[in-house]
Amino acid sequence: MEEEEDYMSDLFIKQDVRPGLPMVRRVKEAIQKEEKQKEANEKNRQKSIKEEEKERRDLVLKSALGNENKGFALLQKMGYKSGQALGKSGEGIVEPIPLNIKTGRSGLGHEELKKRKAEEKLESYRQKLHMKKQANEQAADQFRIRFKTKQEERKMEGDLRKSQRACQQLDMQKDIGVPKETWFWIEPEEEDKKDEEDKEDECTSSDLSVSEKLHILTAYLREEHFYCIWCGTTYEDSEDLSSNCPGDSAADHD
Repeated sequence: MEEEEDYMSDLFIKQDVRPGLPMVRRVKEAIQKEEKQKEANEKNRQKSIKEEEKERRDLVLKSALGNENKGFALLQKMGYKSGQALGKSGEGIVEPIPLNIKTGRSGLGHEELKKRKAEEKLESYRQKLHMKKQANEQAADQFRIRFKTKQEERKMEGDLRKSQRACQQLDMQKDIGVPKETWFWIEPEEEDKKDEEDKEDECTSSDLSVSEKLHILTAYLREEHFYCIWCGTTYEDSEDLSSNCPGDSAADHD
């Protein structure tokens, strides 16, 4: 037995009970449903028409031309045979030019323009990558050069201080109380300095560079004392020095 409706329930109270409204709503829903169905049928019909056109076109294109074709009939009258290449000497094409059906809505040349723009964009991206790679390589090369130069400068400063100490010791052994040049010796207070920057300032206090000072001082040690700082040896005479020492520079002793 079906339950009787409770006319005081929330479900019944919330219903829209305006006269004629349920009927109008049902009519509108039916109309909308019918319109949607018509649209769907139209789309399916258009799709089937396009498919049929494509099938018929493909069938015709795959079929060889017959005598009913006026153009083919004219060619036969001029001596043309089926399967033969076009042209007086037979250098032309054998198969017909393929048919390219345009299905999009864009204008002529749009696809070619779009393709060219994509290629230009790709080429621009490649150029930017190449330029960035070159910039990185140049920066790396400059860093290596600066680092190598700094290392060479520090090595020359060390060789100069070594030459100054050796010069002072060898000069004093010969009772030379005053250095030939003031910077040939290291001042007593300079040896107690541990700050490398202070030593660099002392070495470059004159107009001569570190490399020039090193060259002058090592030449003096070789001529006056027959001593080579890179060999760490005092030779008997100039002949012994020239015969057994590889050279007068650090590069000769590598």
